[in-house]
Amino acid sequence: MKASGPFKCVIICASVALLLSSCTRDKVVSFRSLLVEITDREAITRFPDPSYRLIQQSSYDRRTVSPDSAGWFANNDYTHFIREEENEGRREYVMFEAEGPGAIVRWWMTFGNQDALASYIRVYLDGNTVPVLEGMAPELTGGGLLAPPPLSAAVSPLTEPQRQGYNLYLPIPFSRRCKITLTNSSVLITPERRTPSIYYNICSRLYEKDTRVISLTREMLLADSLAIAECCNVLNGIPAPDASGGSVGSSTGRYPPGTACTIIFDEKNRALESLSLRLEAADTASALRNTRITITFDGHETVNIPAGNFFGTGYSFNPYNTLFSSTDSTGKMTFSRIMPFREGCTVSVVNGSNDTLAIETWAVTVPYRWDEHSMYFGASWHEYPGIEAAGSENTGGTGKHVDLAIAGIEGKGVYAGDAVTVLNTADAWWGEGDEKIYVDGETFPSSIGTGTEDYYGYAWCRPEPFSHPFIAQPTGEGNFFPGMTVNMRYRALDAIPFESAIRADIELWHWVKTKIDYSLTAYYYVFPGYVTEPVRTPESVQKP
Repeated sequence: MKASGPFKCVIICASVALLLSSCTRDKVVSFRSLLVEITDREAITRFPDPSYRLIQQSSYDRRTVSPDSAGWFANNDYTHFIREEENEGRREYVMFEAEGPGAIVRWWMTFGNQDALASYIRVYLDGNTVPVLEGMAPELTGGGLLAPPPLSAAVSPLTEPQRQGYNLYLPIPFSRRCKITLTNSSVLITPERRTPSIYYNICSRLYEKDTRVISLTREMLLADSLAIAECCNVLNGIPAPDASGGSVGSSTGRYPPGTACTIIFDEKNRALESLSLRLEAADTASALRNTRITITFDGHETVNIPAGNFFGTGYSFNPYNTLFSSTDSTGKMTFSRIMPFREGCTVSVVNGSNDTLAIETWAVTVPYRWDEHSMYFGASWHEYPGIEAAGSENTGGTGKHVDLAIAGIEGKGVYAGDAVTVLNTADAWWGEGDEKIYVDGETFPSSIGTGTEDYYGYAWCRPEPFSHPFIAQPTGEGNFFPGMTVNMRYRALDAIPFESAIRADIELWHWVKTKIDYSLTAYYYVFPGYVTEPVRTPESVQKP
């Protein structure tokens, strides 16, 4: 029979839907494929297929219900669980629970005292009553029980164990269900008290329904030990330009105020692989704060941001090294993300200071295959100079904290990380605030955490510097005293896809009533046609 009209359309639509469903089913997510994806720096440049939603379950204070509730800035973000169970005579507290297919992709914990450190973790997959993973919480998350550094690491190494942030990036895929529990005989939960202080954030991908995910087994950890080692070796190295097909552009000179050092790549199907900059100025802080990095891909300006913020060094040169950015002892700053384009790319370093600057910059491009899933790299910046912190009511403040915007994007893309630069002005910790990330119109954030330092992978406001492939604190001088602090977090498996919009906020929650300078940088990949919200001023943020 020959189909025509509406009937023919139904057949075509059904066939397309069946084909797309088959494509999804043919793509298998496994422990090994996720390990490969961690080190595939090109993966994040394409919208994920199969698609997934990123969620975070944490020990956030359950009084945090809605922006108009009294507990929106509640700060007892510890020892909160989904529920209590009894398994084989054990009292187990459920930290995380989700229906698959999915994968745990980032796990952070810290512990308030020795009693909290004595916590035991069990990971149950697909309804099995025998855990696929288990062990003491510090060793399992950041102590190397499951994988060597940096997949499992505690930061800062200079900090005593009780005050470290424990980070696990080893993926845990599950096909049907995942439940994570904690056992600790010292746990006491009453309406008046929670003890000991146990903090956690667990990020998970939840894939679309028909995605084939192979659940992790203990045997896989042994059989894939070489893949784990190879992943760690890549993460511990510094990304080098691709020797096959790499193209280098550079420019050096002295640039008066208002002029720009520019490199133009008139090439097709390439990607900016790295951008490096060295500045010499009489006033280093002014140069880093007022020199702007602008990048245009195929006529779209997607980056316009101060150099110190973009490179993660703040307003002084602070040596550190991550997988995606670094600053060395000579002041050379490097940013290494794959940033694709089809027709051309223009990189400019604009001198917005009042002095003539010596600028040395060079960039590397590599071949890139652009397809329908490819996105442009972008970076935005929100500056809150002299913003007033409310302070805790216990220290004479009002307790009327505010949410600050890290990023607000309308469009389709993937959130790839962020950084904060703070100039603290008081002898008190500035970062009690939790991150709140809303995706595609959510009214309650699918990612809500337990504190600024927890979000950036360390703990207990510790000032010791550290570097890690995905997180860093180049300087923490402003954590307890007046001074500057820089924190950053880059996302790989925990990148956040969004179909229509994303809003990332963080609470300004300072212990004392004071004024500080607070800068927030966001990194992302987007399709053309996106819109970012304008920079918020202190006045607009603090209006009712």
